Amino acid sequence: MKGVLIEKTGGVEVLEYKTDLPIPTPKEGEVLVKNDFIGINYIDTYYRSGLYPAPKPEILGREAEGTIVAVGSGNLYDLKEGDRVVWLGTGAYAEYTSVPAAKTHALPSSLEPGIAAAVLLQGLTALTLIKEAYEVKKGDWVLVHAAAGGVGLMLCQLLKAVGARTIGTASTDAKIAEAKSNGAEFMINYKAEKDLVGKVKEITGGEGVRVVFDSTGKDQFENDLEVVARKGTVVSYGNSSGAVPPFAISKLSAKNVKVMRPTLFNYIYTREEYENYTGQLFDFIVKDGLNVKIHETYPLAEVARAQTDLEGRKTTGKLLLRP
Repeated sequence: MKGVLIEKTGGVEVLEYKTDLPIPTPKEGEVLVKNDFIGINYIDTYYRSGLYPAPKPEILGREAEGTIVAVGSGNLYDLKEGDRVVWLGTGAYAEYTSVPAAKTHALPSSLEPGIAAAVLLQGLTALTLIKEAYEVKKGDWVLVHAAAGGVGLMLCQLLKAVGARTIGTASTDAKIAEAKSNGAEFMINYKAEKDLVGKVKEITGGEGVRVVFDSTGKDQFENDLEVVARKGTVVSYGNSSGAVPPFAISKLSAKNVKVMRPTLFNYIYTREEYENYTGQLFDFIVKDGLNVKIHETYPLAEVARAQTDLEGRKTTGKLLLRP
């Protein structure tokens, strides 16, 4: 089968496109999926670079949609050959992947092809952030960094749906317009704005924000602690600018601030949690018209170009691969 293998960590040059990889065999509790659309996520670059350690050789990728072509034994949650599904797991950058049935979800016929792969990981991340990392309430001031990214655009839409007041950050006029069209009430160009902290405080009338959702990591963390309100929460869920360095925990006491570093998979650990949030997410798309923006669908052989575009902040919305 076709697939992308990495045998060592490094830049995009370590992404090796292969056409002779063995097709996996589903084990107990697994289904074999022929992938039609594969989602690209920033976390893939962390495993490629070595920021997140993992055994090598490795096939990257955490999500895809396609059709079940074989099933293993054990509890398969009523999944069967021929089902159109979306899944979360590992080894997505390939034509076929054997994945846990517990993290595989049958797709409603109302979803257009590609939408599930474009929304699953980022949409579930956004949904669990606003429901579990910090339960956002109507009228809350919220700061979203990288508001025009995949998770950022999901957050802007979901936050508007629950009645929050969203301030987003982005680096270009085009990205600012994109985030505003997806629900952000205010936007700040973090490259042009000399005093981001002052601007946020100005917008909020000096109050600050109840919660910051920050996927950037290092670059904005100190600003996050400044703009968050008393008894507020900073949710750091990504490292696109590098990992947050160690800091003195006593810094939090000035405003009784909470800091969280959640990961999606601890919010969807059980089958029941996964099904609940996935069902809610698809309801937002089908019933509430949640817009899933796809930046580009790249051939699997051009995975290096796709990751280069992602890391170069040249994209808005989701990047997909097609085997």
